[in-house]
Amino acid sequence: MKMSYAQAIRSGFQYLLQKYPNVFVMGQGLWSPWYVGNSMNDLEVEFGKDRVMDTPVSEAACTGAGVGASLCGYRPIVVHPRMDFMVLAMDQIVNQAAKWSHMLGGESHPAVTVRGVINRGGEQGAQHSQALHAWFAHIPGLRVVMPATVKDARDLLISATLCDDPVVYIDDRWLYELEDDLPEIEEKKLSNQVPEILRSGKDVTLAGAGHSVQLCLEASQDLSEAGVECEVVDLRILNPLNVSPVVTSANKTGSLCVVDGGWETCGMAGEVIASVAEQMEPGSRNIRFKRITLANAPAPSSKVLEDIYYPTREKIVDAIRNWKN
Repeated sequence: MKMSYAQAIRSGFQYLLQKYPNVFVMGQGLWSPWYVGNSMNDLEVEFGKDRVMDTPVSEAACTGAGVGASLCGYRPIVVHPRMDFMVLAMDQIVNQAAKWSHMLGGESHPAVTVRGVINRGGEQGAQHSQALHAWFAHIPGLRVVMPATVKDARDLLISATLCDDPVVYIDDRWLYELEDDLPEIEEKKLSNQVPEILRSGKDVTLAGAGHSVQLCLEASQDLSEAGVECEVVDLRILNPLNVSPVVTSANKTGSLCVVDGGWETCGMAGEVIASVAEQMEPGSRNIRFKRITLANAPAPSSKVLEDIYYPTREKIVDAIRNWKN
């Protein structure tokens, strides 16, 4: 069945709410036809407003309630329609959910999923355009997933919700119109999920997560027409980070370019490159490294400046062509 990325997210919610009575969803604007795109349309009609709850505007309160409910046997999904405002719930996510199992010797597990939506472009400016995935991936005790494909938009949501650990699930509005055929749902443990090779190649390895993966796939098609074959690695899971497939690919191609929609300093691109470099066998071939990220500046409000600010397929193509030359 063909679905869009946003419809696939809704399909994941629908599956969980139908099959698991201890799953409920809460967050701001969940009954709105536009607040989270069409990723949750009419779920409150189908399952009731006691299972899909539109909360007051208090990120800290609804996230704290979700963490508390998870300690009482529920599997809540707390939705933040703009990741920027998840920072108001950092104490609940970072100091409570992430630490609880560790501080209680593994005897209690906050099985809460926190969905953060990345909103960018549209001249929204610095406070509505942030991709903060590297922040959350930095925190021990949090699992962080970032689906790049239509299938993962559905299946990683299901795996995250059924995981006993707290999970930050990050989706990107720039992917909502992406379409693909979906197989039947097969429940998989989140702990078994690993990076995937989405395109094979012999010349350059491109790696990323979320929307950056689609940029890599688009750029790899353009580069293929110019005789450069790229291998594209979808990281999928940012914490815990498994770079073994990236190491294998980089050893094959001799070149690794990591594309990330976050900032360069202390970002995911630098972490991936450092992790790959550390895992290279002594005496292995010299690998060339490159990262394409946001500039170290807040997002602009001008359309002209936005076109310069964000990574694009053209920037990746130009960087690899110049690199190969």
